[in-house]
Amino acid sequence: MAIPWLLALKAIPWGDVMEHAPSVLKAARKLMDRQGAEPAPSSTTDLDVAGEALPSLGELKNRLIATQVQLDRQAQTQAEMAQTLAELAEQNARLVSAVETLRQRTRLLLWVLAVLVLLVVWVVWR
Repeated sequence: MAIPWLLALKAIPWGDVMEHAPSVLKAARKLMDRQGAEPAPSSTTDLDVAGEALPSLGELKNRLIATQVQLDRQAQTQAEMAQTLAELAEQNARLVSAVETLRQRTRLLLWVLAVLVLLVVWVVWR
């Protein structure tokens, strides 16, 4: 039997979620920084033109292949980050929409409450 959405939402400790959100964001940023700071492969070191002879064609080919693999990996990571960013933006838009709906409902409930209070006061004074 499925749990109704309202019951599921009530079960979530929203105070704790909001309290820990900054630390989760900080941890996510550290993870992204750590992924961005991956050391470059040793085969792509800069050439020391003054002290070494020029590399062979095979070595240059190997370096080009390693660089292409690294570039492909970075492009894939960038695409994944863009997808994650798009999902977060969509979630943010849904959250803003839900908050706006809740604001409107709260305003409506306050008006209904005010009318009911006035009605009760009128009935009591009558």
